[in-house]
Amino acid sequence: MTAYLRHVGWVVNEKRVRRLLREMGLLAIYPKPRLSLGNAEHERFPYLLKNVEICRVNQVWSTDITYIRLTTGFVYLVAVLDWYSRYVLAWRLSNSLETSFCLEALEEALVIGKPEIFNSDLGSQFTSGSFVSRLTESGILVSHDGRGRCFDNIFVERLWRSVKYEEVYLKDYHVAPEARIGLANYFQFYNGERLHQSLGYKTPESVFRQGNKQATISTLI
Repeated sequence: MTAYLRHVGWVVNEKRVRRLLREMGLLAIYPKPRLSLGNAEHERFPYLLKNVEICRVNQVWSTDITYIRLTTGFVYLVAVLDWYSRYVLAWRLSNSLETSFCLEALEEALVIGKPEIFNSDLGSQFTSGSFVSRLTESGILVSHDGRGRCFDNIFVERLWRSVKYEEVYLKDYHVAPEARIGLANYFQFYNGERLHQSLGYKTPESVFRQGNKQATISTLI
């Protein structure tokens, strides 16, 4: 707004524009930063993945929450991702940031397999007793990102970029059911058809399935 006013000839600075917008009650409609807010009472675990070579499927899974823009507001998307294959194991949409939709995604993913390490940020959804206990009771090591270190979960951040630029921004969803259908189609494409240069131009699904097959053979031998 400051740049626009200067462009049309007004001599203003950012502080004055910000003050006037606030006095008029004009605010941009956007989700507040840090969708996964921490809870000081929840247990935190160290980051286990520094300098760790990711060399097989089900070695590391991770999760995160992002917002999905609608013309009438926002909904929230959580996904569980296998680091090695980039395979999206499960996802859920919600109109709130309750822990339940994150647990639903986790439960769906655990039907497919079990990771050695599960990484997330310090959001209250992922540090909650119900979420952490579901992991530890299954013999899964829990890893938490360092505070303010988004690159500790870089593979999910890259997934969000793909989802937003290849699907959400192009479709401009009006309502949540429309977003759910669009995302279902996109994740099917992402897993089964979208080739990844980092995977040798293979799809996440083919890499994940092949990795599971090799692991099964190794176990039998």
